[in-house]
Amino acid sequence: MIVVAGEALIDLAPRDGLLLPLAGGSPYNVAVGLGRLGRDTLYLGGLSTDAFGQLMAERLDADGVDLSLAPRFEGPSTLAVVHLDDEGRATYGFYLDGTAAASVDDAHLPALPSGAALHVSLGAIGFAHEPTGRALAALLRREAGARLTSLDPNVRPLVFEQAGGVAPYAGMVDEVVAGLDLVKVSDEDLEQLHPELDGWHAVARRWADTGPALVVVTRGPDGAVALTADGREVPVPGERVEVVDTVGAGDAFTSGLLDWLDREGIADRAALAALDDDALRSALVHARRVAAITCTRAGSDPPRADEVEG
Repeated sequence: MIVVAGEALIDLAPRDGLLLPLAGGSPYNVAVGLGRLGRDTLYLGGLSTDAFGQLMAERLDADGVDLSLAPRFEGPSTLAVVHLDDEGRATYGFYLDGTAAASVDDAHLPALPSGAALHVSLGAIGFAHEPTGRALAALLRREAGARLTSLDPNVRPLVFEQAGGVAPYAGMVDEVVAGLDLVKVSDEDLEQLHPELDGWHAVARRWADTGPALVVVTRGPDGAVALTADGREVPVPGERVEVVDTVGAGDAFTSGLLDWLDREGIADRAALAALDDDALRSALVHARRVAAITCTRAGSDPPRADEVEG
């Protein structure tokens, strides 16, 4: 069982000269991906009572995601405007203030089911947007050591601009990462968090040496690499596919990684640290496959288990 915490929002995505509303947000995408892969999944995040909020709730439910931990708010749904470049890569602008996803505070964080892993994906909200950022950081600190905990920082430059720069945000991420078991992060995110260091590898290695049992770095078409606390590094190359766009690809990778760990019974830090290189490689290949399939379709549309295994 996996609890996924963070925001659900509406992506306004370009389609034939119009903006098409699509349910999204990094945590939402991860929860949907896990549900489609057959994992018992609970979503913990604010949903609006408006039409968009109802749409997101219905789609989560349709993909088998439990909404019993998700508070509802009368404020509007959070919006993200998606821009795709000529190669299908996505950038985002956000409408956050007063929205449902940005309204979650400490009072909305219930006790979690015994034995469930906890994954927090940051995105539009991040640790920099109050009160939800502070609440998510507190949730991870509260649950560290009690269950398998993981984080995807999922950096958004707009969050930095609204928070007054990258340094305070990066400091909060570093502090929380030090107490976690697993971090999944992109090479671009690492370089944005710590531009003062010598590239993504320096940041990932520092994190692996000072906190998590495992840091997994995704590198787009160049694949992914797992860095362990005991100094090992296990890379896998990218999987070549016909890319439609990359919307939700990183979230799909996260879903695939958490799916593999849950299926293999990796329920705590000790079990995660005990994975040998072959097991780590298998986890990365599975996650890579889930992400690759997502890239062959428009928008965030993660695959179901039979598509991955077929």
